[in-house]
Amino acid sequence: MLGLKLPTDPRWANIAEKNIEEILTDHAWCEQKAASNAISITIRYPDKSELITELLELAQEELTHFQMVHERILARGLELGKPRKDEYVRQLMAFFPQGGKREDRLVHDLLISAMIEARSCERFKVLADNIEDQELAVFYRDLMISEANHYTLFLNYARKYGDRKVVDHKWNALLEFEADIMSRLGTEERIHG
Repeated sequence: MLGLKLPTDPRWANIAEKNIEEILTDHAWCEQKAASNAISITIRYPDKSELITELLELAQEELTHFQMVHERILARGLELGKPRKDEYVRQLMAFFPQGGKREDRLVHDLLISAMIEARSCERFKVLADNIEDQELAVFYRDLMISEANHYTLFLNYARKYGDRKVVDHKWNALLEFEADIMSRLGTEERIHG
């Protein structure tokens, strides 16, 4: 369903589980950034009422996820660490040129957001299927469903606001680009990297 070109090696879950504090902190900040991203898109495109309605709900859901991850951090006697720079997202955002037509920028923003949600969904499935901590396995399986919904929301709106053939061509090119990023970053104790 996700179409990712480079699946995560299931052994990544072992790295993640051995560094669960890092994973939970990185995950918490990813949720916060996802909420911020949704709000940022609403600010940049205030004329897209239907999209704004959807993204406001998504932002609230992402903040709820942030809270849920934070609760798990506290329950384990840990503290929320500082935000991490997300090299994966930085490299992904370099795919599309800056500037250009407003509608193209919107489509690019939506495609980048769809990609991040797709990879999060895939990583959560790997965690759910491969970690020994059953409480976290169930938690990540539930979040995987939300991320899949977010992925389809962003991709569907990109297709709505852009020419379908052009958008699908860009999406396929972005999938290839993302696979290259993951081939270099995909083994760290990060949700995306």
